[in-house]
Parts: sequence; C-alpha cells; structure tokens
Amino acid sequence: MSDKHLLKSRLCLCLIILAHLLHAMAEEPALQTRGENEKQSDETLLQSDETLEHHQRVKRGWVWNQFFVLEEYTGSEPLYVGKLHSDMDRGDGSIKYILSGEGAGTMFTIDDNTGDIHAIQRLDREVKAQYILRAQALQRRTGMPLEPESEFIVKIQDINDNEPQFLDGPYTASVPEMSVIGTSVLQLTATDADDPTYGNSARVVYSILHGQPYFSVEPRTGIIRVTLPNMDREAKEHYEVIIQAKDMAGQLGGLAGTTTVNITLSDVNDNPPKFAQKLYQMSVPESSPVGSIVGRVRAKDLDEGINAEMRYTIIDGDGRDTFDISTDPTNQVGIITIRKPLDFEGKKSYTLKVEGANTQLDHRFLRMGPFSDVTIIHISVEDVDEPPQFDSKFYYVEVPEDVAIGTIFQTVSAKDLDVSNNSVRYSIERNSDPGRYFYIDITSGALMTARPLDREEVSWHNITVMAMEMNNPTQIGSVSVTVKVIDVNDNPPELAKYYEAFVCENTKAGQLIQTVTAVDLDDPLGGQHFYYSLAPEAANNPNFTLRDNQDNTAWIVTRRGGFSQKEWSIYYLPILISDGEQPVHSSTSTLTIRVCSCDTEGNVMSCTAEAYTLPVSLSRGALIAILACIFVLLVMILLILSLRSQRKKPYLTDAEENVHENIVRYDDEGGGEQDTEAFDIAAMWNPRESQVVKFRQDMVPEIESLSRYVPQNYMGDSNVHGYVLAKLYEADVDPCAAPYDSLQTYAYEGEGSVADSLSSLQSVTTNTDHDYDYLSDWGPRFKKLSDMYGVSEMDNALW
Repeated sequence: MSDKHLLKSRLCLCLIILAHLLHAMAEEPALQTRGENEKQSDETLLQSDETLEHHQRVKRGWVWNQFFVLEEYTGSEPLYVGKLHSDMDRGDGSIKYILSGEGAGTMFTIDDNTGDIHAIQRLDREVKAQYILRAQALQRRTGMPLEPESEFIVKIQDINDNEPQFLDGPYTASVPEMSVIGTSVLQLTATDADDPTYGNSARVVYSILHGQPYFSVEPRTGIIRVTLPNMDREAKEHYEVIIQAKDMAGQLGGLAGTTTVNITLSDVNDNPPKFAQKLYQMSVPESSPVGSIVGRVRAKDLDEGINAEMRYTIIDGDGRDTFDISTDPTNQVGIITIRKPLDFEGKKSYTLKVEGANTQLDHRFLRMGPFSDVTIIHISVEDVDEPPQFDSKFYYVEVPEDVAIGTIFQTVSAKDLDVSNNSVRYSIERNSDPGRYFYIDITSGALMTARPLDREEVSWHNITVMAMEMNNPTQIGSVSVTVKVIDVNDNPPELAKYYEAFVCENTKAGQLIQTVTAVDLDDPLGGQHFYYSLAPEAANNPNFTLRDNQDNTAWIVTRRGGFSQKEWSIYYLPILISDGEQPVHSSTSTLTIRVCSCDTEGNVMSCTAEAYTLPVSLSRGALIAILACIFVLLVMILLILSLRSQRKKPYLTDAEENVHENIVRYDDEGGGEQDTEAFDIAAMWNPRESQVVKFRQDMVPEIESLSRYVPQNYMGDSNVHGYVLAKLYEADVDPCAAPYDSLQTYAYEGEGSVADSLSSLQSVTTNTDHDYDYLSDWGPRFKKLSDMYGVSEMDNALW
C-alpha cells in the first residue's frame, strides 16, 4: 500500500476512537437523567394521570438542540450519532420514538425503543454541512403523541479530506523581457473545499516546485514575481513554472494541489537591426520601365512586431535621383525601384548608400544602440537592344491644301542608340493613315504627299511613323506626326440656302423684297468677306437691283412698280458672289422671284406661276390622252434599258460582279490553244498605244478613260518619288485604266491541242528521262523548246 492509503487508515482509526469517546461523554448525562427520572417517577405518573384526566397541557419532559458527527466515517457498523430519551420512558417499551426530516430513514435511523440515532450512510460535509431532523415520542399502544414534536440539528464536523485546487489552471502569463527583479507576473488563487472556520484544513500556502531561479511565488498571496534580471527573449522565450498550494498552513500531513503556469517573455526593442552584407551587387536592364523593382535588401532585427519595424532610406550615392527605396510592411524589406529611365549608353552603373533604422525606439534601451545600420548597393545597368529613338518626341507640321503630290513637307530622323548602331528603315503605320494621303521614304524618312489634300474634307491628320532596325525587325520605334492642313482659297462662295422671294403686284419702286447671305467652305485668317453684284447679263435689269451692304449680306430691291401676274409671274435674277481672298473665286446663283397678289397690308394672298397654268380650253379627255402618252413612253424607256442591261450582262454564275474582272467558268473542258473566243486578248493592251478606244468584251464602259499623260516636265524632274506617286494616284482614280483582269477557269485540260496534255503531274511516276523529240512536231511555235530540249542530229552522230 502507498503512504497515502496508510495515512487514511490511521486517520480512520483516530476517528473511531474519537467517536467512542464522544459516545461515552453522551452516556453520562443520560444516566444522570435516568436516575432523576426514577426518583420523580411517582410525580411524573401523577402528572400523567392528571394530564389524561383533566386534558391539561403536557409539560415537555426532554429538550434537544443539536448533534455533532464527523464526516467520512468508513467503519463497518453504523455510526452512532446520539440518543433521544423522554422523561416518560420507563424502559418498558411502551414509548415509541420516531424520526423525520432531512435524511430520516435514508441517512439516519432511530431505534424506536431506545431512541438511539445512527448514521447509515457516509457523510460528507462538502456535500451537506448539516441536517435538520424532527423527533417525537408516541404511545406505542395507542400511537398518541406523549410530547410535542421537537426539532434538532445534526451538524457534520469537517476533517481535512480535500486538497487545494486551482480551478482556472493551467495558466498563461507574459512579462516583458529585461524586467527588473520583483516584477509581478501573475497572482494565483487555490480553493480548498474544507471548512475554513474549523482548524487549518482550508488554510493554504503557496510554493514553487519548478521555475527557479527565474521566478518565485509569495507563500500567502500566490503572486508570482521575477527573480532573475535581464532575461532575454531572444535567448529563451517560454518558461514553465509549477506552483503548489498546500493546506494545514503547509504543515506535515496537509494536502496539496499543483498547477502549471506558462510564462512568455514579451518583446521589447533591445536589438538594433543589422544588414547581412556590407555590399550588395544588383543589375537591371536599361529597358526596364520606371517603377520596376531592381532588388530587395533586408536588415535583420531579432525583435518582433512593432519593435522590428524598419524604415529604409538612400542617404548617399550617385543614384539617389535615379532610384527609390521603399519599405514593405509585411516582411520589413527594402524594395529598390527605378525612379528615372535608364540608359546604358549614358551611365553603366550606380552606387547607393542605404540605411535601415527602427521606427519604434524604447528610451530605456537607447544605450544598446544605435538602432540603425548602413550598407552599400552597387547597381549595374545591362545593355538591351532598344528600338530606334526619334530625335523628337512628336512632330507638328502645317501643309497647305494645294500642295502638289510628291512634295516633301517634313523629314523625320531616328537612330539606333545601341552600340551596334544598326541602320533604320521608315514606314507609316497604315491604320493611322487609312486614306493613304502620305508616303515616307524608306531610307531618308522624308514625308511627302501621295494624294491631294483637302482641308474642307480632312483638316487634321495624325499619322504614326515607325522606324525599324534592319538587323532586328522586332525593334520598332514610333513617333506621332500631326499634320495640319492649311486653308487656301479654292472654293467659291454661294448662297447660304435656296432663296425664293415674292413681290406684290402693288409694290412700289425701291422696296426691299429679299435679303441674301452667302457661305464659303474656305476659312481665311481674316474672316469671310463677300462681294455681291448682279451677273453681267442682268446688270441692266429694269425690274430689280442689288445693293451690297458690305456686311456679307445684300438686298434685292425693286426698280419699278406695277407688277402683274398676267404679264409675268416669275422672274429669275442671277446674282454674282465673289470672295476677297487671292486667288479670287466667284459663283453665280439664281434668285427666283414670284409675283403675288397681296392685300393692302402687304400680306401674300396667292401666287400662281404661269408655267403651271393650264389653258381654260383644255378638256378632260385631252388631259387623259396626254397622261396615256407619257405612260407609254415610260414603258418603252424601261424596256430599252432592260434589253441593254441584258446585253451587257456577262456569263457569270456568281452573284458578285466586279468591273475589273472577267470570270468565265465552263462545266466542260476548254478548247486549248485553238479556243480564241474565250476572251479578247486586245483587252490586255494599253489604250494609250492605240488610237482607237477599246471597250471591254463583257461590259462596254459608259465612261471613257479619264487617264491622261503626266506632263513631260515630270519626266525630266529629279523627284522620282513624286512622279511615281502621281502616276499611282492617276491609276487609282481612273476606273477604266488598263490593264483589265481576265481570269479563265478550267476544270479539265483541253483536248483540242496537238500537244495534248501539258501536265507534269504524271512525270513523277517514272524515273526514265523524257523524250522531247516530239516538240519538233508541234510546229514553229515550239521550235525554241525543241532546240533547247530536243536531241540534235549532231549529238546522235557523236553517240
């Protein structure tokens, strides 16, 4: 058996002895009570008789207060608690004792003859400290109560049977590193279930079993304190401390309980940062854009959290303006980025002096500083094959709209700045010039016009010029060229709208009947200024005159009065309008003036043109005949047009028709060289070499060729580009220019030729040499081939 079991056995023996002593002490007053009862038996009986006879109040013959019983009895016999005895009990068994209340019958029993009370269950004060019971003496024969019911208490006396317990354990706590001796860490409290008012069973003292010499505990308060100075978290962070709580004031035989306290040293900023190297080597391609990451550096700090937060700065070096450094808050590294564009040809390397410093300083540990460190970073710029660079970031050019085709208006220049210095070729990005207005010389970069410019159509052109390295076509640089088309006076002014004036029959001479204005598509620098006058053929018009107001407007004024619809209902007045720019442009517009009937206030009542007045004598039948004739005429015109379109329509099975293509398809084999009716070979001739105008076989053109020879001064001009561009533009705008396209499609080879099949597809099936003697049999057309591939008689003689 263990020592603990031996201790419990000894304790139980002591309790049994103590119980017997208490029982003996309780018997002595009971004997005295019993003797006194015998001396006064007669008096008691007398009183009982008187009570029964006169039904008077019965005097209580016993008084009961409380019993005391030790807990945790482990004997085999029921534990004697106490004895109930009435003065009326003569020991003849005529009185019966009964017990009721808490635990009666389950925890406690009573001998109904003797009144002895025993505990039949194990009692535990920590479960229930006392029991309230009621006792009564009854006449056994009649069951009538001899005395009133009396209440008493059985109190359970405590023994030291519960060890102290840490109800909240195990515990965790933290204390800053480098704390001074005596710094409080945590206060523990142990609970003992024993009675604190009885003895020392619940008096607890604390002691430390594990965790010295770093920590200690106060015996009475349970406060854990630091007992070792300068504890370093970076050396050891976690500590396990075992605390014991013992009752009986720590005396021998007391019960004890333990708990574990896990103590962590929290960090303070007591370690300065340190770079792993004093010199770092980095490299970056010169083509890296601004903001690109070059590399990362890190100053290691043994602290953690805010105590390890860093701030990196460039404090010196020739790259302070070219590079930046920032701090990554996640892992506290310094990120070096590009601040300005790099150029290997300009500068090949940079040096940076970088400092890393803590942002959160603890003044208690400044003596352990400085809390910063410095390193050197050497950055090498790598050469990269870069695209050509233009000498300007953009170009702005003003070109007059009447510039001749092929005129050079700007020259761009780009260079390969790499060491190889490759030659450059220029081109125009076609999406930026969809109208193909411009052309650039591939070697010189000269920009010239390829089509006539029209400011009124497109006033601004934004084209992109590309420069490509000859040895590396993937390297392409580009620049934007903005072309502003300058206005020249190339459009005549005209009336702003269609004017139709009226004049009343009762109008007098000199009356204003219409104000006209003009517009001009041109936009001169000094603004528009128009001059109005009557056309020369109407200069002496007797009916109307024109007055120029010198503000780009003009008045139409009557020269006479007395107009009459019957005499003349419509007048046409030609007006000459000219602009004020050089060269001067003018146009003639016609103003229609109707003669109308007006009331006395000048309001128009009716205007009837003579051209639309029907004769009064025209009958309805004549009108129907005229309309029928017009209808028949229209039908004939439509029929003629339909026949002409059927005659011009080619033998095409496709829905699409192309003016420049003549596609003929056959479902049978062609006739070979004997087929001379498939197409007209004359359609391939240049019209300029024939005096007769040629028409296409499948569709006769309705518009003759607009092509014309370029003047001879172009031929003598050294500007070859201009000449070629002019010819190209001429061919593009001429819809009838030769050559025409003629496409013949055959599904099979023809059979009408004496040469039979000319296909070489079957020649690969044999490995023998071909005999070309048959070429001489094909006639003079194949004599050249026969001389080249045939076998001559001289060769036969040699062999």
